[in-house]
Amino acid sequence: MTLKRLRPLLVNIAAILALGTFLSILGPYNSHNFGVPGVWFYWTGLMALGWGSGSLFTWLFDRYLPDWPRAATGLALSVLISLPVLLAVTSIQALIGTPFQLANTPIVFFFVWVISAGVVTISILTDRRRLAPDEPGPSAASRTLTDKLPHRLRQARLIAMAAEDHYLRVHTDKGEALILMRLSDAIAAADRLDGARTHRSWWVARDAVERVERGDGRARLILSGAIEAPVSRTYAPKLREAGWY
Repeated sequence: MTLKRLRPLLVNIAAILALGTFLSILGPYNSHNFGVPGVWFYWTGLMALGWGSGSLFTWLFDRYLPDWPRAATGLALSVLISLPVLLAVTSIQALIGTPFQLANTPIVFFFVWVISAGVVTISILTDRRRLAPDEPGPSAASRTLTDKLPHRLRQARLIAMAAEDHYLRVHTDKGEALILMRLSDAIAAADRLDGARTHRSWWVARDAVERVERGDGRARLILSGAIEAPVSRTYAPKLREAGWY
């Protein structure tokens, strides 16, 4: 695994340790009673549980509800993350002999949710900064396109887009996704990228082209990831004139 792929994981681990340390110093909800280093393990463990739950729920949203608005997704994530964390908090309290009264559960959930909402908000704002227009990849396209992509692809380098009926298959260097969007709208959203239409149903990023192959009087572009993009006779003259092949 390369350092580039490890970096997001290392950043998340650093955030968990930093937040766990910060909360253990503050000692909210009388957590100082756990002593040292118990209070640190308490908060760092809860942060790790929240991060793991958040990763799982984010994956589920990306897979099954990719078109949800960012704000609605963030609110739902903060609530869902709070549930396993609440279960952990109440279980720990019960194990140490000072269980919460059932009537206090809504209050405890609210306090857990406040922390979860804060962490999710920071995550969304950080993600938005990483998707700034001056960065390479799909983030250089407008959010009309990027907001439809799963979170795992929003920072990936765009390779090609292909129309499939009413859907659009977006190829990136981190995988592909099928989204509900017209090719013409996606091309307009990607007008800041160096790319061109090669076929009535294909758009290709120029830097993704590795070589050109010809057969049956037609050319096709071999792209990064062994993706093959057809070149129709309609678009071939423009591509040749632009120096694509």
